[in-house]
Amino acid sequence: AQPAESGGDLVQPGGSLTLSCVVIATTTMMEYYAVGVFRQAAGEEREGIACISGYDGRTRYHKSVKGRFTISRENARKTVYLQMNSLTPNDPAAYRCASVISASRCSLEADWYAYWDQVTQVTVSS
Repeated sequence: AQPAESGGDLVQPGGSLTLSCVVIATTTMMEYYAVGVFRQAAGEEREGIACISGYDGRTRYHKSVKGRFTISRENARKTVYLQMNSLTPNDPAAYRCASVISASRCSLEADWYAYWDQVTQVTVSS
């Protein structure tokens, strides 16, 4: 099951953007996949910023985005959404989604995931 990502764009500071990750070619039901969202800015380490577990939809957030970003899922469409609000100049980065079979938990650690999508660039500029 490999995520496919869309929604990268240029947005002004304070603006909003929604990132969509489609988990394609699943070998089991979408409900059993946890999805994480990671980002890496130029010259920085990759960081996990949000994740959502499979069946029970538990979420976790990095402190840098908590209260501004919301991750959700629509299993019928095999899609996970990351709603990003109040974007700041610290948010521009290459964003990626990752997935793994996990019904009841998720992780902000990259090593935990099995499948990775392509990079989507998010730019915040006035």
